[in-house]
Amino acid sequence: MISCGEASGDLYAAALLASLRSIDPHVEAFGFGGERLQRAGAELIGDYRGVSVTGLVEAFGVLRKSWQMLRTLGDAARERRPDVFVAVDFPDFNFRLLPVMHKLGIPVVYYVSPQLWAWRAGRLQTLKKYVAKMLVIFPFEQEMYEQAGVPVEFVGHPLVDLARATHPREAFLPALGLEAPAPTVGLLPGSRPNELRLILPDLAAAARLVARDVPGVQFVVARAPALEDALFEPVVSLRSAGIRVAMVEGAADDVLAACDVVVTASGTATVQTALHGRPMVIVYRLSPTTYRIGRRFVRVSTYGMVNLVAGRQVVPELIQDQFTPENVARETVSLLRDPARVATMTDDLADVCRKLGGPGASMRAAAAVRAVFQ
Repeated sequence: MISCGEASGDLYAAALLASLRSIDPHVEAFGFGGERLQRAGAELIGDYRGVSVTGLVEAFGVLRKSWQMLRTLGDAARERRPDVFVAVDFPDFNFRLLPVMHKLGIPVVYYVSPQLWAWRAGRLQTLKKYVAKMLVIFPFEQEMYEQAGVPVEFVGHPLVDLARATHPREAFLPALGLEAPAPTVGLLPGSRPNELRLILPDLAAAARLVARDVPGVQFVVARAPALEDALFEPVVSLRSAGIRVAMVEGAADDVLAACDVVVTASGTATVQTALHGRPMVIVYRLSPTTYRIGRRFVRVSTYGMVNLVAGRQVVPELIQDQFTPENVARETVSLLRDPARVATMTDDLADVCRKLGGPGASMRAAAAVRAVFQ
């Protein structure tokens, strides 16, 4: 049984299941996820879309759906008695399932650690109580779990294998109506509706400022699947203003490979961008209430995952009040015009990528899961 939320978890869970089935073709899976997990062969009991949000306040809006889905999954576990339960990140949801599985005697593997090193470290005790094995994807996470007495294995980051473009820039951009030689900026505004509402309008405003200062610049928006068209109205407004912009769904790696600079929402996309070796600007915004509450508990000085892996700020972060169109435009124009800065950032990002582990993370994770129920 597998449970994952949001686009990145769906991607990792699908790769994990594919690897499990390469080890043992008779493995059957069911649970909570999205299209990728379903395509990998899992029977979906529920779909994460409509349940996945960011923020403390925002979570209240999906509480009813979440509790209904948790009850459904608990009933499925009691009826079908899987050999192992794999929780993939998504802690506010998956942590509710851990005691259910424990009571049923179903061993739990937690794949992709919640960000306990950033906040809510008390959850370590919950994981110690219920989890048979933690599978972590960042090297600095292993020591934390070892010190807490939680069985842990660093398997590496699955995106090392998965972040691959399928089309070269010379073919990809013209197919979108853009020019391959022109300076190109990628915009990755996130994968959840509440993220886009808070992030995309200012990215569009920043694009207008960049277009004013950089002749011939063009933009590509990476659109996550299953999002409403209305959320992307700011992109339509750019076209109306005569700015060259294209939007493509489900092809983030092609977008990243085709861009000179990327402006991305904080999250998994920052690692994906680093693996493509692209200089980036990280942005993020929560609702004011969520931010005021949450920042009291945050224990890190940087937010972007690439900066956390590096142990220092190697790419600019524009978070909350610092995230303005003017600041985004300034950083983006600087990266488009300053080859020395780009070279330094590219070297730093290459060092980050080396720390993510070699190829084969999904297969190592699958072997660890299979060992739990052999």
